[in-house]
Parts: sequence; structure tokens; C-alpha cells
Amino acid sequence: MPKSKSPDHPWLVLVNPNAGRRRGLLDWEKISGHLNHYNLLYTPVFTERPGHATEIVTKAVEQEGFRRIVVVGGDGTMNEVVNGVFGQKRFKTTDITLGMITVGTGNDWGRMFGIPANYEEAVKILTLNQTFIQDAGMVRYCNEDVPGNRYFVNIAGMGFDAEVTRKSNRLKEKGRGGVFLYFMNILTSLLNYRHVEALISVDGLDVVNKIFSMNVGICRYSGGGMIQAPNAVPDDGLFDLTVIRKLSKPNVILSLKRLYNGTIHLHPKVDSYTGKSIRVESRDMIRLETDGESLGHTPIEFSIIPRSVKVLTGYFTN
Repeated sequence: MPKSKSPDHPWLVLVNPNAGRRRGLLDWEKISGHLNHYNLLYTPVFTERPGHATEIVTKAVEQEGFRRIVVVGGDGTMNEVVNGVFGQKRFKTTDITLGMITVGTGNDWGRMFGIPANYEEAVKILTLNQTFIQDAGMVRYCNEDVPGNRYFVNIAGMGFDAEVTRKSNRLKEKGRGGVFLYFMNILTSLLNYRHVEALISVDGLDVVNKIFSMNVGICRYSGGGMIQAPNAVPDDGLFDLTVIRKLSKPNVILSLKRLYNGTIHLHPKVDSYTGKSIRVESRDMIRLETDGESLGHTPIEFSIIPRSVKVLTGYFTN
């Protein structure tokens, strides 16, 4: 791990070289040029494998005392960094500030917080130090017979949403991605997808339904601009749960526009809930993804961690 160049709390700039079809690597010279232009003191570190960002952040905070971190990547890289922030034991999570320069495929977390795609404008946000303290979520799940847990800061998807994400992530591993391919995965996944009956518990309220898809939102966007949790407020201490019940395939296609214009919650086959804890059980497996990262399956349990992650933003202020 590189040493800090100064005691003045430099930035740890964590770069995912594979993000956005290798834009993290290909555009690094341009990004670093803007960081240098604005005289930011920083130490760059490049990730080498999935999960590496979590390891880097945990060690950098605990051993080197970094308290300002810039993510050069996408939603998945931010997710790994957040898990590193929660994994370290040296500081309170809100003593650490996270910024972002988006180079990923979907960039949905950045969309929520007004992070521009233009690199220079994103670097300017780092210099303005406009902070917002958002909620985080923690989800427990199963992966085969092995229990797991993960922190997240954007949206968790289950059912059809998680199936599409799983297919999209396989394409990313081969260097292919983008909103168009994500949309094509939606259409092709419809051919074989089966609805699953689930028991959903929200703060003790139990509901049983055959479901098509579910999203647990801290923020509003996923899938490259879909507004899957339109009423989510990132610092209200509540999850926003969108449950899409059983739909015919033609109805799914006709309803896609609602996911982009923020009216999905008005569909007659959609139920919305808010709560601090959510549990999902099913006889047949329901898959899970968080912040675009494919994880495991039911049983799944979510708990909110109110106002626990400090971020730099172009929109909200505390």
C-alpha cells in the first residue's frame, strides 16, 4: 500500500481499470490530468480483481489513515469501497468522505447525486466539498448453503431484475456492456423467466404474492437510468420497496417505459412499501443483486443503517 505523501488527509484515488469497458484505464491519463490541474493531493491505486477495492480501502483506512476516497469506477466499485469503509475499525464511517468520478456502465448512484459524466466537472465537485450523509443498507442472504452479508448504498434487486443483472455481469466479464445490451438482456430473459411465490415481510407486515421483480431502494435509479424506486429518499432512514407482481410478457414490455419515466409505482400490478427491515422467503430460489453486483438468493433479510455514509454531491446538502 503506498504511503500518504502528507499528513493533510490526501485523497486515496481508487481506480477500477476494467470499469466501463476499460474506461478506468483508458481515460486515467485524462482524469489524473484534471486532478493535477486542481492541485489535489492524491495517491492512486488500481484494483486487480473483484473484491480488491474492499481490501484496499480497509487497509488504507486502518493502516495509513486515509479518510477521503475517490472512486474512479461504477456502481459496483462504489459498493466494494463502501464495504471497505464498513469493514475498517479505525474511524466512524461518517468520518470518511467518498467522492466519485463515474466511468462505469450504469452510473446510477452518481445519477442520484448529480455526479456529471464530464471528468473535469466531476473533479470540481471534489474541490467544493459539498457533503451529504446518506443511509446504507445491509443485506443477509444465502449463496448455495453458505450465508453471506453485504452493505449497499443504492438499490438491491430480486427476481427478474437480479436475473438480468447476472446475465449483464457475465457480458461485462467479457468486455461487453452498456445500456443497449442491458435492455436486450431484459427481452431475452423474458423467454424463460418464471414467476415465484414469495413471503415478503416489511417491519412485521407479511404479504404473500407471486412476484415478477422486487427492488429495495435507498436511492432511486438502477439499470442505467431506470427509476425503480421513485419515492426513495436517501437519508430518511427507510427502504423503499417496489414489488412488481405477476405480469404477462406483453405487459412487461408495455410497462418498460414506466421504469424510465418514474411512474412504475402507479401500475395496478405494483405495490410499494417503506420500512426499516425487510425479509423475503420463498420455496423456489429468488436471486439477489445489490448495486449491480450479483450475490446469492433467498432467504434474504435487509436492515437499514441510517445516515451512515458521507458522500460528495452535486445536488443534496445536509
